[in-house]
Amino acid sequence: MLIDSACGGSSHLGTDGYVEGAPELVAEVAASSASKDLYDKKRAYRRNGIQEYIVWQVFERTVSWFSLQNGEYVALIPNASGIIQSQVFPGLWLDASALVAGNMQQVLAVLQKGLSSADK
Repeated sequence: MLIDSACGGSSHLGTDGYVEGAPELVAEVAASSASKDLYDKKRAYRRNGIQEYIVWQVFERTVSWFSLQNGEYVALIPNASGIIQSQVFPGLWLDASALVAGNMQQVLAVLQKGLSSADK
């Protein structure tokens, strides 16, 4: 996901239709590549200034959401309701437990609640 450069984002779509510059958020679904996604890619994303990075580790049944703070990624911790909230995209909420359990109805309900929240 990216924030339009006209609104202060660090990337834009080039004339060829490809993203130029670092998007604000990258999300990965990792199966056999989990170690690569959590180490090599994470370093590359940090070096390029990607502000948030999500990895859904399918086999481990876990979701890790990181926020770039002072040049280092810090794991975002779910709130008391078990919801992870983006620091960059107000209203982008994720019920990670519901996601790994395959409860997409709950995932979408939490997302809709976030999008309609006053926190936007």
